[in-house]
Amino acid sequence: MTDGARTGVNLEFARKYVGARVLEQALGYLARDPDRNLMRLLDLAERFAPLEEHRRQIRELKVSFNRYPAYREYARRLFTEVNVRVRQKMAVNWFVNSALLGIPKQRRLSEELGVNVPFFLLVDPTSACNLRCKGCWAGEYDKHDVMEPELLDRIIREAKELGIHWIVLSGGEPLCYPHLFDIVSKHDDVAFMFYTNGTLIDEAAADRIAELGNISPAISLEGGRERTDARRGRGTFDKVMHAMDLLKERGALFGFSVTITRENAEEVVSDEFLDLLIEKGCLYGWTFHYIPVGSDARPDLMVTPEQRAYLARRVPEIRRIKPLQFADFWNDGELTGGCIAGGRRYFHITARGDVEPCAFAHFAVDNIRDKSLKEVLQSPIFKAYQKRQPFSENLLRPCPIIDVPEALQEIVAESGARPTHPGAEAILSGELAAAISRRAETWARLSEPIWQERQRARQQVSAGS
Repeated sequence: MTDGARTGVNLEFARKYVGARVLEQALGYLARDPDRNLMRLLDLAERFAPLEEHRRQIRELKVSFNRYPAYREYARRLFTEVNVRVRQKMAVNWFVNSALLGIPKQRRLSEELGVNVPFFLLVDPTSACNLRCKGCWAGEYDKHDVMEPELLDRIIREAKELGIHWIVLSGGEPLCYPHLFDIVSKHDDVAFMFYTNGTLIDEAAADRIAELGNISPAISLEGGRERTDARRGRGTFDKVMHAMDLLKERGALFGFSVTITRENAEEVVSDEFLDLLIEKGCLYGWTFHYIPVGSDARPDLMVTPEQRAYLARRVPEIRRIKPLQFADFWNDGELTGGCIAGGRRYFHITARGDVEPCAFAHFAVDNIRDKSLKEVLQSPIFKAYQKRQPFSENLLRPCPIIDVPEALQEIVAESGARPTHPGAEAILSGELAAAISRRAETWARLSEPIWQERQRARQQVSAGS
């Protein structure tokens, strides 16, 4: 190693070490009196944040903490329900490695390489699963695909070289992957989240999750006991509740994941359902609108435009009144600048190694077994995505699958992408595609007044500030 290279490594280590130490001290300071000390730390963070967009986000967070008691209650939950090791590990990996160091490095390398380096990766270590849920988005993938631990390790190492320190794992069921905790332990400078059905979280698994500190389960539900068991199998809901109890007892950081359908749209955003999960210890909740892909694709299960309009108003309200991080990825396009897929903010690698633009867009040009991470960032399907993003000026219509379906048709044709499983192409033409297009046209009309209302409100806030 040359002196220059050694100096660069030492500088990077010093920045990371100092940043981690300062953050750990700040967390200890906060834990002593979160209500009183939080605003002081946010003031300091705003002063020293390296990017203007981060300073703006901190200012908005300060306003929310002052205006909404739920934000202060959420901070209290973080410092009373999450054990110290988990809190410090996740904070260092999220705010130092992923944000403070990772984002500037991603942007620098994006310019140097001439490609977009995303913020995180979604990787399936295995397609195996112990359940057979009706309508699973991954239900058509082969159930015997498994990544060699050496391949998963390589993907994560190459991600870190690009400044990516957030890895999301899905499947299949990640807890069916025998090397899961070994990989997480090896890469202890990465924040991991994994989508799980929760039924395999026993005392030993809960112990390991809390011990590692840098991995967070997002446990899938369909609503209450009746709806969850109907889709996932009898007794699943009770197993999930037990898993949450085990995780909460150990101070793990965990949340829940819900697929919103026509049948459960009101239930999963109800006070009763959310209050139960908050009581169980969930600190975040991710919701995904049902997309008719995978096994037994059913367009009739899609959220209706009227239900989606309700969600567009209900979800921001949830964030104001519940001590919970909560996101609706299709209706939150305004917060993310539109679709985040196609390598813009993330992409998906299947257990077979196929590199898909999105977990729900089952098409690929490249396979990670044949190329490095840097090379797959050059994928023509990513370029076709990114030159069209955002897909609509109305960011309540962010998705090229269900909101602007002609965009996905163009992207696949332009990039020459192939389906990653039999039947994936049905979403592009025929009866299924026609049903999605009709739904998209109705949502375009219904969402426009909501979008204009949000824009007026934003302008008023800007004028007032």
